[in-house]
Amino acid sequence: MLPKFEQFISERVYLKNVTPATVLWYRQSLKWLQTETPTQADLNDTVIRMRQSGRKPSGCNCALRCINAYLRWSGSGLKVPKLKEPKIIPAVYQPEHIGRFLAYKPQTAAQKRLHLLVLFMLDTGCRIGEALSVKIRDVDMDNLLVSLNGKGEKQRVVPFSFALRKALYRFIQAFTLKPDWLLFAVSSGVALGRDNVLRDVKLLCKRLGFTAPARTLHAFRHTFAVNYLRRGGSVFHLQKVLGHSSLEMTRRYANLVTTDLQAVHERLSLLT
Repeated sequence: MLPKFEQFISERVYLKNVTPATVLWYRQSLKWLQTETPTQADLNDTVIRMRQSGRKPSGCNCALRCINAYLRWSGSGLKVPKLKEPKIIPAVYQPEHIGRFLAYKPQTAAQKRLHLLVLFMLDTGCRIGEALSVKIRDVDMDNLLVSLNGKGEKQRVVPFSFALRKALYRFIQAFTLKPDWLLFAVSSGVALGRDNVLRDVKLLCKRLGFTAPARTLHAFRHTFAVNYLRRGGSVFHLQKVLGHSSLEMTRRYANLVTTDLQAVHERLSLLT
């Protein structure tokens, strides 16, 4: 990688304390730039090459955020505008799918662990990475709160239901888990792998008689958010629970299906 790119990343690591995942994102994004001092023509060419490679507008915008950060750092004065992205309603699990998850009776230890993980994500709206890093000591059974380690090492505390508390208590007692142990780990104590979880959730969905939605693991978070709003929760509170840095990110979930909008209108109409 070019020297100025490495200097930019080093300063982010040592001065901004960015995470290894962010460093990887920087490296992957800056590979698209072929010069340390790009002109507007170079930037246009970068976007064209991204699109020709088959990247979607959302994927391009992800890389462009990093490139723009580099341009600001280098004092370039240039900026690459975001590409217009299609507004897509997030994929969610349907009520009948959730009903099947709830009715499922796992038998083996692995099945019980996976089932609890599904319930945990549906009830807290956390990211899969956040769930897999939860330790027993992070779960406050008395106050129904769990501490999550989110993106950028930002910690937040979110509530969970009494129903999840019962499931957590049974699981922790059944496997005599200690405070410093991970909640979701293999028998050796090593954290579950995301790819393995994805595979197992898809197989569980198939076993329960339906096809897993797109972005299978993140769809649990989408499902939580959409249902939170459907049941009267505020966008502001949802932002805190999800750990979004901006309200705009949370407002995406307000783009509900037409039937939801019709139901809200009927309830709020001045003529009814």
